[in-house]
Amino acid sequence: MSFFAILCALLIEQVRPLTFHNPIYGGVLAWTRWISRNFDAGKPHHGWIAWAISVFVPTLIALGVHWLLVLTLGLPFAVLWSIAVLYVTLGFRQFSHHFTGIRDALDDGDEPLARSLLAHWQRVDAADLPRSEIVRHVIEHSVIAAHRHVFGVLAWFSILAAFGLGPAGAVFYRMSEFVARYWVHKSGATNQPSSVWVQQAAHRAWGAIDWLPARITALGFAVVGSFEEAIDCWRNDASRFPDANDGVILAATSGAVNVRLGGGTLSPVPITDPLQRAQAGDPLLSARSFDSGSTPGREPEPAHLRSVVGLVWRSVVMWMVLLALLTLARLLG
Repeated sequence: MSFFAILCALLIEQVRPLTFHNPIYGGVLAWTRWISRNFDAGKPHHGWIAWAISVFVPTLIALGVHWLLVLTLGLPFAVLWSIAVLYVTLGFRQFSHHFTGIRDALDDGDEPLARSLLAHWQRVDAADLPRSEIVRHVIEHSVIAAHRHVFGVLAWFSILAAFGLGPAGAVFYRMSEFVARYWVHKSGATNQPSSVWVQQAAHRAWGAIDWLPARITALGFAVVGSFEEAIDCWRNDASRFPDANDGVILAATSGAVNVRLGGGTLSPVPITDPLQRAQAGDPLLSARSFDSGSTPGREPEPAHLRSVVGLVWRSVVMWMVLLALLTLARLLG
């Protein structure tokens, strides 16, 4: 039933996306704050305790509800629960409005508006960016957002659902990603900043958890894009990016659509709203300057934005077809 749950969640999310400020994300933020306040005592093992509680408790709740529904009301109600969880954790519309606004501004020749929208989205200083760099940053942030909101969730949900764990994988993946971002941003807070130990624990756990999904996403981009160029760029240029897993995805994207990616990062600007601070971009990417050169490829231009959209959607269709075939084979077998 994983295929039907994913399909329904994607369709519902396209029709009625979650708003930025919603009770669910507010609850997740309050939960992570509470864990940090009560379990981050400044010792190395406290980091892993805080991470485990913040991630595994919501995951186990999702799993418990799934099995409770299976045992009491039946599988159809468990599928409805999976759809509800996927609706919260999965979807393009959670970030695509940023991409669309910037793309439309560039198509209209309004570069100041495009810079402003990019700065608002990623909370960075984009005042002096030339047109090609605006496009580059939009491509990079959008591809990583698509991976973390769609492909990574699909991977973990599908794998654990195959073992009868329902939507636990989707919750596990998204909570791991959220706490890694939140605790890095909270390290700069004046009131109870997060310790280096919880940051390190969350970062290491996230790197391990995202290792396989990142490579699944990169492989999908290679298959639906320019395969040889994507694989070659993956092998030779992934190390140009500050995060190893993100580097694999961005290098494969660069080769798949023949666009230059990589280079200097943008300076972050202070964020006053805690929910925006927790949901803004990749903190490990924005928190430090990094420039080890660019990948080969054409200079980024607005036409590449349409190419990236096509690449992402083709990859979604490919994985959905694969899931449908696996579901059909399981039903027939």
